[in-house]
Formats: sequence, structure tokens, C-alpha cells
Amino acid sequence: MAQPSTTYKIELNLTDMDRSVYENLRFTVARHPSETEERLAVRLLAYALFYNEQLAFGRGLSDVDEPALWEKSLDGRVLHWIEVGQPDAERMTWCSRRTEKFTLLAYGNLRVWQTRVLDGVRSLKNLNVLAFDQVALDELSTDLPRALNWSVMISDGELFVTDERGQHEIPMQWLAGSRD
Repeated sequence: MAQPSTTYKIELNLTDMDRSVYENLRFTVARHPSETEERLAVRLLAYALFYNEQLAFGRGLSDVDEPALWEKSLDGRVLHWIEVGQPDAERMTWCSRRTEKFTLLAYGNLRVWQTRVLDGVRSLKNLNVLAFDQVALDELSTDLPRALNWSVMISDGELFVTDERGQHEIPMQWLAGSRD
């Protein structure tokens, strides 16, 4: 019998000074049985970094034809496709062909992946790749409570998350493209 998804209730106080976005958001998000807390945390950080009213969570691990997050136009076109992790070059190319803007939020040990995969797809015109510092991400994502209350502040390209355990600075590095 298949394991059910785990539901998380999210309260996100978003202060994005770089884009003048100030929102108090409440939503629920499901964590697939095979998804790690770390991947869920990256999806939530992606939601904060690229938030707009049209941004939505995709089925992700449940459906390979959908991203972790995406923004669609009113006529159904995919404007922004957001993946997380370390996909292979074939997946990155496939995703980039289905959207105007393709962003990957990479995490984990990226040294080998950058050489084997990223270097081969840098020519994709709509590619943006953001890497998170693994130590900071581990600290943020370990033992996530089922009711998350995060205050996320983005200022001058810096990302800070405050939760019940304190403030976490999440260093980020653009490996390709940019947030714009």
C-alpha cells in the first residue's frame, strides 16, 4: 500500500525588499512520501524568492510533466518553470523548452554535477541556476514542524529565514543567469 503525503500548514511572512513584495501568506503544501524535508524547504524558499499571485506548486515528484513550482499565464502558457535538485541535462533541456523562463534551485554537493551536467546546458537561453549553501540549508530543514511559521526577508540578494529556532542566513550563489 502506498504511503500518503504529509501535509504541512505554512504561514509565510514575506518581505522581499529587492522586488517591493510584502505579503502574509497562509497555505498548505503536501510532501510526497519520497520527498525529503530538505527538498520541501527548497520548494518553500523558491516560493518566497519568486512569489507572485500566479505562482503555484506543481505535482513535482508525483508527475514528471510538472515542475516543483510554476507560473502560468491566463491562456495556459508556462511563463516560469521552477525545478529543484540536480536534474540531468536531458531533463533541464526538456523543461527549458516548455517555458519562457526556466529556473533551477540546486542544492547538495554540486561540484560533480556542475562539471557533468551544468556545463553542458549553459547554452540554454532561458536558464537560471541558483545554488544554496548546504550547511545553512541543512540547519533550516532539519526536523521541520508540520506547522511552519517562517518570516522570510530578501534584501540586496541576501536571504534570511526566521523561525521558532532563530534566524538563518541562507547564502545563495547564481551559477547561471539571475533572479530577474
